[in-house]
Amino acid sequence: MIDKLEMFLALARERHFGRAAEALNITQPTLSAAIKQLEGELGVQLVLRGSRFQGLTEDGEKAMHWARRIVADARAMRADVKAARNGLSGHLRIAVIPTATPMVHELTRPFARANPGVRFTVLSRTSENVLALLHDLEVDCGVTYLDNEPLGRVATIPLYVEKHRFVTADPALFAGRDSVTWAEASTVPLCLLSPDMQNRRIINAHFARAGVDVRAVLESDSVFTLYSHVLGGQWAAIMGEKPAAMLTASGTARALPLVEPEIPFTVGIVALPREPHTPLVDAFLRHAQAGSGGLKR
Repeated sequence: MIDKLEMFLALARERHFGRAAEALNITQPTLSAAIKQLEGELGVQLVLRGSRFQGLTEDGEKAMHWARRIVADARAMRADVKAARNGLSGHLRIAVIPTATPMVHELTRPFARANPGVRFTVLSRTSENVLALLHDLEVDCGVTYLDNEPLGRVATIPLYVEKHRFVTADPALFAGRDSVTWAEASTVPLCLLSPDMQNRRIINAHFARAGVDVRAVLESDSVFTLYSHVLGGQWAAIMGEKPAAMLTASGTARALPLVEPEIPFTVGIVALPREPHTPLVDAFLRHAQAGSGGLKR
């Protein structure tokens, strides 16, 4: 039953029999047969079928929520038994908003030192994708904004409070200044994250509060793309303190606080609100909770 539920969740996620079978490393006929067997065991139709996948039935949508809970519990049980026998090890998957990627090492490196049997996958994703991957059981936890847009039903651990910085490699731009207003920043050609990023929506709201429009000459979903263009000196960027600190560490660029308004935002860990977590996830969350006060502000 657990294997069939895993297959059902893969199909619900991929919304395509071929892609789901490929993700599971099985054949499409094997997947189709398993879904039909699951429907027979449950006594309901789960999937709308035609020449291709057409979605889940109403019963299928209900079953999907139960399947997530059952599969998560089964994974937790297997991990708990394994940890009791072999100690803490395994694969921890973390989805992170792009602006928080420069700080993830502050969590993973000390955790890895204490638990050398653990390996990590860190994915850079939009805040919406972080939550979607979490609920689809594709990642174990996420790092995202906690206080700007609705998170839904998740457990949260605040990590740090961050403020925006105006970053430039042009020594003449706002020379001698110790801060820049949002209105002033709007007059400069800017490299910004793309509009699908929550960071960009926050920035747009700050410009609107200042009564000005934003000028983006370059948009990207990659913080490192912004880095490379800012270092050329022609354009500036707006980013949080942590990514700005990484860019300015060499002394090539400057980061000035943005004021009028100056609004901090909270970044933290999100996880599914369930107990128990797997031993690995539980240990990582406790590690994050204990260390959050020591993360660089």
